Amino acid sequence: MIYNYLKIAFRSLLKYRFIFFTNLFGLTVGFTCCLLIFTYILHEVSYDKYNKNADRTYRVTRLFRNSETGATNLHLGAVAPPFAPLLANDFKEIEKITRILTTGNFSIRYQDKIFNEDNGIFADEYFFDLFDVKVSKGNPANALKDPYTIMLTEEIAQKYFGKEDPMNKLIRLDNQATFKVTGIFKPLPSNAHFHPRMLLSFNTLKDSTVYGEENLRTNWGNNAFYTYMLLPANYDASKLEAQFPAFLDRHMNPGAPVKTSKWTQLFLQKLTDIHLHSHLDSELDENGDIKRVYIFSAIALFILLIACINYMNLSTARSVLRAKEIGIRKVVGAERKELIFQFLGESTLITWMSLILAMLLTWQLLPFLNQLSGQTLSITSLLHWQIILPILAAPFVVGLIAGIYPALFMSSFKPVKVLKGFMKSGGANISFRQVLVTTQFAISIMLIIATAVVYRQLKYMQEKSLGFDREHIVTLSFNDGLNGRYDAFRTALLSNTNIKSIARSSRIPTGRLLDAQGASLEKGDTLASVNADIKNVNVDQDFITTYGVKVAAGRSFSRDYGLDTAGFMINQAAVKALGLPSDEAAVGKNFRYGDQKGKIIGVFNDFHFESMHQRIIPLVLVMPKHGNYGRMSVKVAGNNMPAALAHIENTWKQFLPEIPFDYTFLDDRFADLYKSEQQQGTIFTLFSCIAIAIACLGLFGLSAFAITQRIKEIGIRKVIGASVSNIVLLLSKDFLKLVGIAAVIAFPVAWYAMNSWLQDFAYRSTIAWWIFAAAGIIAVAIALFTISFQAIKAATANPVKSLRNE
Repeated sequence: MIYNYLKIAFRSLLKYRFIFFTNLFGLTVGFTCCLLIFTYILHEVSYDKYNKNADRTYRVTRLFRNSETGATNLHLGAVAPPFAPLLANDFKEIEKITRILTTGNFSIRYQDKIFNEDNGIFADEYFFDLFDVKVSKGNPANALKDPYTIMLTEEIAQKYFGKEDPMNKLIRLDNQATFKVTGIFKPLPSNAHFHPRMLLSFNTLKDSTVYGEENLRTNWGNNAFYTYMLLPANYDASKLEAQFPAFLDRHMNPGAPVKTSKWTQLFLQKLTDIHLHSHLDSELDENGDIKRVYIFSAIALFILLIACINYMNLSTARSVLRAKEIGIRKVVGAERKELIFQFLGESTLITWMSLILAMLLTWQLLPFLNQLSGQTLSITSLLHWQIILPILAAPFVVGLIAGIYPALFMSSFKPVKVLKGFMKSGGANISFRQVLVTTQFAISIMLIIATAVVYRQLKYMQEKSLGFDREHIVTLSFNDGLNGRYDAFRTALLSNTNIKSIARSSRIPTGRLLDAQGASLEKGDTLASVNADIKNVNVDQDFITTYGVKVAAGRSFSRDYGLDTAGFMINQAAVKALGLPSDEAAVGKNFRYGDQKGKIIGVFNDFHFESMHQRIIPLVLVMPKHGNYGRMSVKVAGNNMPAALAHIENTWKQFLPEIPFDYTFLDDRFADLYKSEQQQGTIFTLFSCIAIAIACLGLFGLSAFAITQRIKEIGIRKVIGASVSNIVLLLSKDFLKLVGIAAVIAFPVAWYAMNSWLQDFAYRSTIAWWIFAAAGIIAVAIALFTISFQAIKAATANPVKSLRNE
C-alpha cells in the first residue's frame, strides 16, 4: 500500500510540474536557511562545553556599587589578585581555583626574528585542571611551574622556530626578560570564550620587577585577574555566593565604619553562560548575545513558515484540478483516511526531497556565511546523533504541518458534486488561504521594517558626531623605552610637516573607561568626598589639542604651564554629577582625585570616549606625576598619509630599534566597535530578502492559479469592453487588500520588537513613521509586481480562445 501511495504521489507531483517545482524551491530554500541558522545557533550555545568540567566551573565577578544609593557603578569579569588564595583557604568546597592575567601587546625576539604579539596570558599550574587544552609537547603538570617559562601555540612556534624543535629554546620578551619554551599546545577551539596564543608562567609575576608577590597578596584595587573555580558535582553555587558578603567584610578593611559588602560584591558566573549571557565591563573576548540567537531563530521559523504556507496555498488552490480524481477514488471505495494518508505522503515526499537538496546547499553555502559573519561554522556540528535525529524527523513534522490542511480539505469533497462539475475553488478554503497570504505578508513587512531600523541605527552610530575629531589619527603603544626620551621622540616626529601633533594617554577613545578613584570637591573651607562615580584617564598636555576636544570653560592643559599636575579637567557630565550649577562654576574649585590634589582648570564638552552602547559618563583628565601612559596618538595632516607613516616608522626605529613598529588608525578601531552589529545587519538583511522572495514565489504561483480559474470571466469582460488596466486592477485588488490587512497587523508588532532591540544602545535613532509607510509601499509594490505579470498576460490574451476553451 505504501508503494502505491508513493507511486501516486510521484505521478501527481509530475503532473502538476509548476506547482511541484514552486513548492520544492520554496521548501528547499526554507530548509537551507533553517540549517544555516541552526548551525550558527549550535555554535553559539556550545561555547566552553568542550571542557569536561564545564558544568562545574564558575568565574568570579566583582560588582562595585554606590554605598549610599546602591546604584551599580561597575561590574567586572575580573577581580583583584588576593581573592583566589583567600577563597580557596576559606571555602573547602572549592576543589580547584586558578587565576589568569592578560599580557597586552609585547614583542618577542628569537635570533633575528622579532614580532609584536598579543593574546598572551599569565596562567598558573592549575589552569589545565579547569580548562581542557591539548598539549602536543611538554608536560602540562609542570610546564608553567617555574617562573619565566612559556608555552606557545603550534602556529606561534612555527612562526619563530620553523622546523627547529622549540622545546627549551630561549626567547626575549619586550627586550626585558628571557623566557624558556616549556610546551606547545593546540589553539583553543573557536567556541572558547578566550583564545590565548601564549601561556606564561604565573609565578613570573612574583618577581618584584614584574608585579611582586606582595602586590599579589595585598593589592585589592587591581581588578584585572580573571579567576575561575571548580566546584563539586551538583553543588548549588548560590550557597557559596551567599557567604561572600561575610568573606569580604572579614578580609577587606575589617572594622571600617562602612562594611566592604555595602560597596562591593562577588558573584559566581557559570562558565557556559559567559559567551551568551555576560556583558560585563571587562571581558576576555567579545561575547555573543542570547538576543541575537533568539532573533535568528525567529527568522528561521518565519522562513520555514512562509514556505509551508506556500505549500498549503498552492495545494488547496490546485484542489479543483484534482477534484474529479478524488471523486472517482471515493466512488470506487477509497475511504477518507486513505486519501488523507495519500496527500500527507505527497507533502512528506516533497519535504524529504527539499531536505536532501537543502543539506547539499548548506554544505556549499557555509563558507559564504562564515565570510559574512566572521564565524568558523562547520557542517560537522550537524553530524551528531542528537542533531541528526531531529533533522531526520523534520520532513515528517514539516510535511504534516504543510500537508494536513490540504489533506483534510481535499478529502472532504463530495463525489456527486465534483463529478457533476459543481466543485469550484471557493468558500471557506479561500478565506483560509487569504489568512495564510496575509500571514506571509505580515511577516515580510515586519522583516522590511526590522531591516530598515537596523541599518538606520548602524548609520546613526557611524555618522553621529563624537564630540572630537577622529580623522587622521594614528595610534601606537607607548613603550617604556621612551621614558626619559619622549621629548626628543616628540620633537623628531614634529620635524616633519605631515605630523600635526602627538599625545600620550592611559587609554584612547574606543577603549572602556574602567579606572576610577575617590574624588573630593571644595565645600566651604574643606574638601568633602563626593557621592559620584567619576572615571579617569591619564593624559599629557597635548591630548585635548590632538583630539580636537572643545573646552567649554576655563583652559586646557598646556605646555605653557609645564607639567600641570596640580590641574584637573572634567567633562560636562562630571559637572552635573558633582552638583555644580554651571561649567564656569566648576573652574577654580579645589579638587582631589586619588592621591593628587589641585584645582579644576577647565571643563570640556562631553564626547563619546566609548561606543554608542554606553552613555557618556563623568570623566576627569589627570596629568600624572609619574607618567603611567599606555598609548600614543599621532595627528597626521592627511594629505600625504604614506609619507607620514614612513616618517613615524623611521622615528620609531630610531628610538626603539628592538621593538617592531605597529600602528592602527582610530577610524578602524571605531569601525571594529560596531563590526558585530554590521555583520548581524548584513545577515539579517540577506535572510529577510530570502523570506520575502519565498513569499513572492508563493504569491506568484497562487495568483497564476487564481487567474487561470477566471479565464472565462476575463474573456467575457474583454468582449463587453473592459480595458487591460481594468482587468489588471480587478485581478490585483483582492491580493492588495490582503497586503493592507497584513500591514495593519505587522506595524505594531514590528514597532514593539525593534523598540526593544534599540534599548541595547545608550544612543539610538528613532523609529520614524516613514519607515512604516515605506515598508507598506514596498510590500504593495512587490505584491503588485508579482501579480501583474500574470494579470497582464491574462488581460492581453485573445478572449476568443479563452471562451472557446471554456
